[in-house]
Amino acid sequence: MFLGTFSPRLDDKNRLILPAKWRPSFESGIVLTRGQERCVFAFARSAFESLVDELAGAPLTNKDARDYSRMLLAGAQDEVPDKQGRITVAPLLREYAGLTRDLAVLGVGRRLEIWDAATWQQLQEQGEQAFSERSTEIVPGVL
Repeated sequence: MFLGTFSPRLDDKNRLILPAKWRPSFESGIVLTRGQERCVFAFARSAFESLVDELAGAPLTNKDARDYSRMLLAGAQDEVPDKQGRITVAPLLREYAGLTRDLAVLGVGRRLEIWDAATWQQLQEQGEQAFSERSTEIVPGVL
């Protein structure tokens, strides 16, 4: 499970260094793809394969499933981090998420989210009140 927030930077070759505590989860590969709200989702290869299997179970006649699959899969890139735990973020994904040099990498359970640091700060400020008000509506019985 991925938890916490880290603040890495993209280097001159558009690579980011994964936090050391998360690296073992990505030794067999990592998949980066478009995330919702214009971030980049990062999955361990096995978790992404499970997600793709679930999507494959949706009927081809379901337009929402087709549209979602296209967005998720057409922009995906897979790679294996180097020995220093670095991964390259492809131009398509950097542009999609508006990534600049300063990033926020969030551990969100089974995936990471990669945000431009300024965008994440803004979203966090806007979302604090909504988070406080909706926690019991999203997960019944919490709090």
